[in-house]
Order: sequence, then structure tokens, then C-alpha cells
Amino acid sequence: IMSVKAFELVPAVEREQVMGEKLRINIECIECCGVHLYLGTNDCFIHHFLLEERTTSKGKLAYNAQKLLHKYLGLKKPVAELKAASALERLIVLCDSTITVVDMVTLEPLPTGGTKLKGVTAFCINENPVKGDAFCVEMAVVLARRRAVQICTVHEDRVQMLKEVTTPEQPCALSLDGYNICLALSTQYMILNYSTGASQDLFPYDCEERKPIVKRIGREEFLLAAPGGLGMFANAEGISQRAPVSWSESVIAAAVCFPYVVALDEGFVTVHSMLDQQLKQTLSFRDGHLLQDFEGKVVLASSKAVYILVPLPLERQIQDLLASHRVEEALTLTEAAQRNIPKEKYQILHKRILQQAGFIQFGQLQFLEAKEHFRKGQLDVRELISLYPLLLPASSSFTRCHPPLHEFADLNHLTQGDQEKVQHFKRFLISYLHEVRSSDSANGFREDVDTALLKLYAETGHESLLDLLASDNACLLADSAPWLEKHHKYFALGLLYHYNGQDSAALQMWVKIVSGDLQDSTRPDLFEYVVDFLSFCSNLDLVWRHAAWALQKDQKISVQIFTKRPTSEEKTGQLNPDDVITYLQKHSQALLLYLEHLVLEKRLQNEKYHTHLAVLYADRVLGLISRPSATDDQLSAARQKLQRLLKESNLYRVQLLLGKIQDSEMLLLERATLHGKLEEHDKALHILVHQLKDSAAAEEYCSWSSGVGINYRQNLFHQLLSVYLETDVPGGAQTVAAVDLLNRHAEVFDALRVLKLLPEVWSLPLLRPFLCGALRASVHARCTSQIAVGLARTQNLQLQHDRLKYRGGPILVSEKKGCQLCHNTFSEPDCACLPGGTPVHIHLPHTAPGG
Repeated sequence: IMSVKAFELVPAVEREQVMGEKLRINIECIECCGVHLYLGTNDCFIHHFLLEERTTSKGKLAYNAQKLLHKYLGLKKPVAELKAASALERLIVLCDSTITVVDMVTLEPLPTGGTKLKGVTAFCINENPVKGDAFCVEMAVVLARRRAVQICTVHEDRVQMLKEVTTPEQPCALSLDGYNICLALSTQYMILNYSTGASQDLFPYDCEERKPIVKRIGREEFLLAAPGGLGMFANAEGISQRAPVSWSESVIAAAVCFPYVVALDEGFVTVHSMLDQQLKQTLSFRDGHLLQDFEGKVVLASSKAVYILVPLPLERQIQDLLASHRVEEALTLTEAAQRNIPKEKYQILHKRILQQAGFIQFGQLQFLEAKEHFRKGQLDVRELISLYPLLLPASSSFTRCHPPLHEFADLNHLTQGDQEKVQHFKRFLISYLHEVRSSDSANGFREDVDTALLKLYAETGHESLLDLLASDNACLLADSAPWLEKHHKYFALGLLYHYNGQDSAALQMWVKIVSGDLQDSTRPDLFEYVVDFLSFCSNLDLVWRHAAWALQKDQKISVQIFTKRPTSEEKTGQLNPDDVITYLQKHSQALLLYLEHLVLEKRLQNEKYHTHLAVLYADRVLGLISRPSATDDQLSAARQKLQRLLKESNLYRVQLLLGKIQDSEMLLLERATLHGKLEEHDKALHILVHQLKDSAAAEEYCSWSSGVGINYRQNLFHQLLSVYLETDVPGGAQTVAAVDLLNRHAEVFDALRVLKLLPEVWSLPLLRPFLCGALRASVHARCTSQIAVGLARTQNLQLQHDRLKYRGGPILVSEKKGCQLCHNTFSEPDCACLPGGTPVHIHLPHTAPGG
């Protein structure tokens, strides 16, 4: 039974090499030290073999055992236990309840001196010695009928007892690690620290019912046979940090070869993983008697022969697990292999196993797990892209990894024509490539990644195609252009041309789409996009070449080619407005919109542009007047534009426009505005008052024309009042309008001037609002003046006070007092004063010539 082949059973010592012609000889114990194998038999012999490893023609490991020596101990009892002390070249032997030390080469007994170890039932070597003496072996010994363990040291010439530790019951088996003794007592297991005396009971066990197993498996960790057919792990604190393995109830021996626990029962050898506690392999083995591990070598013996359990390389075990798609077990075993493999080699192995695991899960549509393994394994993403036919650029130099990471030929082989699966795989690759290109994983082969992503976007109609082409990318034009054309992604193809500096090809493609020669509904507003593109295009030849096409299609939109561009002709890619105006002469709507852009939006202070726009406005209005089909709304809108420009601009040629509209009786308001620009206010007001008879327009005219100052405004309103009061015009004086003007704008007028103008027949009640307002304004002005005078006097008084304060007290000067600057005495009272009150001459005395 095998879920993974972890070991192979290889013969080491044949039956005849041990028994010879004696049929009743049985192997009782074994010890292995390097290439030396020692067997203890029931006839009191020790057999010494030399194990030679060799590789068969099939590449498998085999052993040749050469018998070097055998030695009779002369006690007529079975040899119960053998332990090698290689540093001392000694072999410690337990036979007839006595410990004897023999030479490892000659097998001759050596004098032990000191302590005589008799009545011994069990002993063990401390593989984690607490003493620093390399030529000394520490061991623990159990004596018959004594509830104690003796701690001894074995030297070249003697055995010395160090300490005796009492136990609650008679020990049956033991194992030693450092100061920690793991004991199988008659009814339970326990751990005892012989240095501190601390002990910890583990769990009950009946040693009479079943042979106990106490096995040291690592630093401060032991393996024990527990009730219920369990192999329990325990550390020095008595805590189990691993889950137990479930083996047979009849296990008689156990060994550890990381990461496996090997157990022997009456008919089988079982192999369990210490990582997931699962049964991995079962080998049939009859008459099993002994099982021990020696420095990674697992030795198995029946009563007649010896075998070696040869572990298969972990790499092969991992590959076997992957071959059976047991990904998690393979990854667990890979991580466990880290302790047995050099760091650099392990890193390479680990990455490859992760990549293989990723492809297995990829084939099972487990995309999240596959992506994570690809990421951790630092997969060359081209391994994945190469599974998708035609996605890699033709110029790519990529070749798949050897040996291969997977068993798939390509996506067609993987999906067997299932289109739903194909779409799943494509969506995964899109997601994965999107993540890869935003990380450092694509460094060195960005072109392959971006080109593959573009092809996937194009054939699946993915919305991110345009984002890819509009951003920084490395898509290869030679591979990408035919692919986009094949899938009718003509707008995207234009973007690709543009990104590669081929704006002419891009515009040709887009023009064909707009014209209907090519079908692509990606951008319903493609015409507007082309116009916008041209407005920012730095190649002016392209701009002029395509502007005519755009203007023929829609002047209103196409004029943005020019209005969105800077107007300075000094910089590359910018147009001279004069050139644009000349170019647009055949396109009247676009010309008008462009001039509006220059004058009304850009606010260019150029007489030529303002005049041109005003003339176009005037022509538009005159054309509508002469056209019978024109509506009032059209005419009103056109006149509003003209009137606004005439009022707001001061740069156009007034006489030119006045001559243009002089004969139109419908444009009296515009004529009045133009007369106002010429400072001919009397003509303007005459038109507004007597021809248009529009008092409101006349008052508005005075308001917008009086921006120079208060006096100018006052004069305009007085002129308007004078026009209202004229009597030598058809209809005579407009008394009502004049009264309304005075009453509404009383604050503007000079009351004395007004009273001189008004006819004497007018009644005062008629002008009451005006007179009240004038009186109020006069009183207000007088009060304001008085306040201003008062404030000025206060300020003057404050200045005088400050002057007196800074002047200080009197300054005394005399002929006896000298100037601090020139050191001459004062002959006149005129002087200046330095800060602090020190007098100095105002003018220094004249010095002598040459002085």
C-alpha cells in the first residue's frame, strides 16, 4: 500500500552470512556506526560487517556486506544491546545483565575499572551530552529490582557512575537527551530532569501488556508508544507539539527518518508523515524483529537477516506527489526538506515546486491558488503566456523550461475544445498579466506581457484595451496591429499608431471610421475625439491637412481645432490667428466662432479682430433684415450680439460700422451706440428720444456711457434733460419724461442748473421728489464737509501735540560750550539738537583752504 514511495527495502546482510550452517541462530540486536554494522546474536556472538554501498545498473542503491570478524563473549547468553562510542572506538555491550566494553575493531573486552555495572536491564547513550568532553560518553542505566536510574560516563579505560536518580516505579525502557530522561515505567510514561529533579507524568501505559517504545527523535523531543495504537510526541516539558500518528496496536519498534516515522509490527512496516500524520507507505515484512535509525540510516532486521530502508530522494518524492496532483502534500514535504538541503539549492527547488503546483491548480481551474503559487515561485510569466496560442510576439526569444513545469501542450489540449473553459482561462490570464505588469515581475520582457495582454483584450472585447493603449505600454506594433485589425478594433489601432509616433496613420484610421469606410462602434463621439486630437497635435501639417475634412463635416465642432490651441505663433505646434482667419474665409460659421473666441473669450486687444467680428455681426443682422423668412427671434438674437460688442469693445473702427448701418432704419439703437463711441452724445440721445422714443434706452445710454467719472455722468444726464425739453422738434417737449428723469435720478443733477432750465410754468408739487432729493443731497454734502473739516482740525491738533512732545525742554548754548561734531564753540544761537538734547552746529564752520 503506497500513497508516496518514501523508502525502498534493500537487503544488507544475508541469512547465510549470520547463521552459516547453524539453524538456531537469531539476531538479537544491531548497531551501525558509519559503514560498520554490528550484530548481537542469541549465541553470545558479536558479528562485525563492513557495509559497502553501490549503485545497480538500474540506478538503485544496493549493499554488499563484508564480514570482518565475529567474537564470542563467553557468557552463553544472548547479546541484548549494542551501542557504539565512536570517539572512543569502543562498543558498549549488554549481555547477561552486565555491561561490557569491547574494542570496535578487535571486539576484544577492555578493562572498565571503577564501577561494575551488573544486573542491568536497559541502558541508553546520551546523544545530547551535557559534558564538553569529546572522549567521554554519557549513558543512563536501569538496574534490576531498583526504582532508580544511574547516570554514568564511559571513558577509554573506565566506567564511572555520576549520579543515581530515584523513580516512582521500576523503569522498563528509557531514552536520554541532555538532562532529560524519558522513562517507561511499569504503568506510565514520565519525563525526569536529573539535574533539577523536576518530573512530569505523561500518560498511562501497561508495560506488561505491550512492549513500551521510548525513542529520542530530536533535541528535547521523544516518540512514545501510547495506548490505542498511537505514536505520541512529547518534549522535555511534557507537551506534545505535534499531532500523534495512528499506527498499529502491535507495533514493536519505531524509528525516525525526517520527515517520516517508521514503525514495525508483526507483518508490516508502516511509514507515517510527521508533517500531516498521514500514512504514506506500507511494506510487507514478515518476522520483523528489530528497527532502528542510525544517523539517517534506517536498519530493519528479522531474526535471520538485515535490511536497509533506503529513503528515496525528497525531490523524487515531491515529484511523485505532484504527478498524482497531491499539491498540498508536495508543498508540505518541500518545506520540510529545507532542513536537509543547502539554502541555495533549496530556494531553486522550492520555486520550481511552487511553479509546478501552480500549473496543476491552473489546469484544475483553481485560479486563486495557482496565482498565489506563481507569485511565490516567481514564475516567468511567459511560461504561462506560451500556453495560449499566438499570444507571444513572433519576435520573442522565449523557450519553455526544461524539464517542463507541466504536461500541457497548449490551451486547446488543456480544454479539449470546451469554449466555456477557454474563456475562464483567458479571463484568468488577463487578471494575472494585469497584476504582473504593475509589479517588477515583468522586468526584462515587458514587450511580451503587454503584447499578450493587448491581444487578449482585443479578442475578448475587454474594456481595458483603450486604457492599456492610452497609458505607458510596450506593445509591439508589428504583432499588435494585425491582431487589432483582425478583431475590428480600428479605434484602438489608431491609438496604437499614435503611441508609436505614427499620428498620420492614426488619423487615417479614425477618418475612415467616421466616414463609414470601417465599422467600429467603440467611440460614438469619434468625430469630436478627432477634433480634440487635432487641437493638441503638434504636427501642423497634419492639422491643416485634416482641418478641411473636419470643417466640411461640422464647422461648429471643427472650429475647436483652432479655439482649443494657444494663439502664440512663437512656440512649436501653435497657430497664428491671422493664418487661421485666412484659412477660415470659406467657412463663415467657423470664422465667426473663431473671431468670437479671440475677441470675447481670449480678450485679444486687436483692432482688426474686433472690427472683423463687428462687421460679421452687422452683416448677419442686415442679412436677416433683408430676408423675409427670418424670424423675430433670429433677428433679436443677432442684434443682441451686435449691440453687446458695440457697447463693450473700444477697438473696432466706428466710422466703418456707422457707414455700414447708416441707411437702416431698424438699427437706430446700434447707430446711437456708435455715435456715443464718437462722443457725439447729442446725436445719440436725439435718436433715442425723438426717433426711437425710448426713454428707458436713453437713460441706460447715459449710464453705460458715463464710465469716465461723476462729472461726465452729470453732463450726460443734463444733456438728456435738455433733449427732453427741446420744443423745436416734432411733438414738442417731452415734459413727462423729463419729470420722471429728474425724480428718479435726483442725486445726479446739479439742482441750480436744473432750475434754470425748467420752464417757469411748472408747479413745485410736480418736482417734489426731485427737490426733496436735491435738498437732502445738499444737506448731506454740507454735513459731510463739516465732518471732514472737523477731522482735519483734529488731525492737525494731534500733529501739533506730537511736535511739542518731541521738542522737549529748552536747549542751552554758550560761547563756553562746544559742538559735539566739530568741537568748536557756539558764537550764534542757531543750533540743532541730537537725540538726548545735545546741541550741534547746523552748518559746520568753513575750513581753511586745503584743510
